[in-house]
Amino acid sequence: MLGVGKPFPQFNLKSVTGTDLKTAFSEVNNDTYKGKWLVAFFYPKDFTFVCPTEIKGFNELNGQFKDRDAQILAFSTDSEFVHLAWKQNNADLKELKFPMVSDLKRELSQNLGILDESEGVAQRATFIVDPQGIIRFVYVTDLSVGRNPKEVLRVLDGLQTDELCPCNWEKGKETIQL
Repeated sequence: MLGVGKPFPQFNLKSVTGTDLKTAFSEVNNDTYKGKWLVAFFYPKDFTFVCPTEIKGFNELNGQFKDRDAQILAFSTDSEFVHLAWKQNNADLKELKFPMVSDLKRELSQNLGILDESEGVAQRATFIVDPQGIIRFVYVTDLSVGRNPKEVLRVLDGLQTDELCPCNWEKGKETIQL
């Protein structure tokens, strides 16, 4: 698995940003959000049970991520058409504020080292990537356990201080001064 300090792999993938078939699709790649922090989270499958709770959780915090100049991208190995159908049929996803990206060929998941060999889907992984394209945080849970978007936001806050942050540090609290 690619870890902290490594460049996030190059990608050029199809994404879903709306619910209207005529305007729902767009391409997304490393340069689409150049100069921004990226929060790239991968989930196993559309039309499942844990995944929509996570997507909803990130969506609820989207404004706070945007305030920190961070773009959220949700990735799975489902096609853009499956993403669209799920978005159209799930009330929590209809007003999603960030792209759902299709890694149908599984190349990005493979390059990141998060392709679950037994299931053939992306593991439940989150990457925070700095504006220079370097991975600064990796968070992976078992396929059966959802992640905590608030923790991802907390870590992003810590990374953006460029200072030492103690255990359970939160934005607004003191950092460690040497």
